[in-house]
Amino acid sequence: MAQFTTLTSRVVVLPVNDIDTDQIIPARFLKATDKKGMGDHLFADWRYNPNGSPKPDFVLNQKESQGAKILLAGDNFGCGSSREHAPWALTGFGFRAVISTSFADIFRNNALKNGLLPIIVDEATHKMLFDLIEEIPRAELTVDLATQTLILPNGTVTFPIDPFNKTCLLNGVDELGYIMGFEKEIAAFEAGS
Repeated sequence: MAQFTTLTSRVVVLPVNDIDTDQIIPARFLKATDKKGMGDHLFADWRYNPNGSPKPDFVLNQKESQGAKILLAGDNFGCGSSREHAPWALTGFGFRAVISTSFADIFRNNALKNGLLPIIVDEATHKMLFDLIEEIPRAELTVDLATQTLILPNGTVTFPIDPFNKTCLLNGVDELGYIMGFEKEIAAFEAGS
């Protein structure tokens, strides 16, 4: 998993509430067991016409969205079924963080296990972020995971994350990698039993 410390990026705005995992990555793409290429299918039904051509008015198809690593979404992001392919598609496209007022628990856990940081902000901050990007479309935000702050052009806000997932992201390890970091202690324990 890629290490996450700080991130400065432009923001893609998707002001839709209740985006479920089937919208993030439609079920027809769930046969894949490899993360490679998943970003091509992110929001496929919203991004592409039935003939496969890109819809020019969809935000991810616009030139301004290319290279942005932060997604600002509506309320209740990642609801619906529990598919790990959803964070695979988001990270495959290049996103490293998603900002919303809430995330479905399963999506949040899958995101954290795949190097995607779900950032929860209050409603006032959420609205302010939408207003900021509308006023300054190329504004950049900085995410500092160590201090759990989102740095805006006009101030900072803090966001919650549990200590275990924070440690894993800061070190670029998943749960197994974290455990393997105690290999010497485990071997010593086993030798003593």
